[in-house]
Amino acid sequence: MPDPTDRRILRQLLADPEAPAAELAARAGVTPASLWRRLEKLRASGVLKAIEQRIDWRALGWEVEVSLRFTLDKTEPRAFDEFLAAARRVPEVTEIQTFLGSVDLRLSVIARDMAHWQSVYRERILTLPHVADSDALMLVSTIKDSTEVSL
Repeated sequence: MPDPTDRRILRQLLADPEAPAAELAARAGVTPASLWRRLEKLRASGVLKAIEQRIDWRALGWEVEVSLRFTLDKTEPRAFDEFLAAARRVPEVTEIQTFLGSVDLRLSVIARDMAHWQSVYRERILTLPHVADSDALMLVSTIKDSTEVSL
């Protein structure tokens, strides 16, 4: 488990992932060498996966975001595997999640506009195998989008 110094480093990293190492070290109260060693330790232990860049699809003209929830026909033993393989081949699918409960899977799908969404839905989504039921939620706005949790 991360100690208090590691938590300070992680808080500073979450607050400004693009901060130079020297600035991050100063704000966390450690030397740059200590920061580097601790970040390496956090990576090795799996606490710190990666520092990533996120694409704002709306800024690139992809205006439609839809969350699709699926319940699969579980009478077919390969339903999950075949559905997942087909869903991975849909370029507009940006995320696939599996669940326990009444919903088996959720896909996040993006499209440039409503005409593109209609095409993706009819040609790619409706053809996914083993779907027993589905539900679509179209994103209107994002109120909070954060991975920050109190450390």
